[in-house]
Parts: sequence; C-alpha cells; structure tokens
Amino acid sequence: MKTNKKIKIIIEKTETGFSAYSEDYPIFTSGKTITELQYNAIEATQLYFEEQTEKITIEKLQFEFDFKQFFQYYNVINAKILAKKIGMNASLLSQYVSGKKKPSETQTAKILFGIHQIGQELSELNLIYR
Repeated sequence: MKTNKKIKIIIEKTETGFSAYSEDYPIFTSGKTITELQYNAIEATQLYFEEQTEKITIEKLQFEFDFKQFFQYYNVINAKILAKKIGMNASLLSQYVSGKKKPSETQTAKILFGIHQIGQELSELNLIYR
C-alpha cells in the first residue's frame, strides 16, 4: 500500500463487542474491546496487504463510529452538556445522537472538535489526593 491516504475502518457495536470493516477493501474484523478491535484491524489489514513491502500501522488506519454508537459506547459523555460547551442546540445534538438527523460535515467537525477538546482537558488534569 504505497499511499498517504488512510484506510477508513467503520466500527459498529455488536452484542459481543465490536465489529469493523473497510468500505474500500475486503477487510473485516471484530474484538471484545475497542483496543482489541484496533489490534485486530491492523492484523487484518496487514494480511490483506501482505504482498506489499510497507508495514501497516495504526497511523495508516482511520477508525470511524457513527454518532449513535459513539454516544452509546462513551455514555459518560452527556450530549446536553457537550452541546452547551460547543454552542450547539441541545435538541439538535440529541437528534444526531438518536439517528433521527444526520449532521453536516461542518457540524460533525464542530462536535468532534468539542469531544477532542474535552479529551485534551481530561488528559491534562491532575486530581488531588490527601
């Protein structure tokens, strides 16, 4: 695989964990956790491209969740609070989360930016223990 383009891997929640597939290549896998799924996706992609000399790493894959499944899996993220933080109407974000409406590319970027911002804030946080 001699390209700078990332391979998109779509993640779906299942009863036993997660499944993933590529829309562009015949690559399919599953895992009980997201971490296991990512390792399995790397292995499945390496198997598909085994004739290539380039090594497949996680950086070459782009994992994607749909809104509804993302908020189900990461249910610690409150959509109403997130909407307030990013300046979006809470009922609109709720419609995206429930699957009633599909966000535009701009709205998706705004939501993802807010989620990344929260992740960054949490990763830099220290708790006091005494």
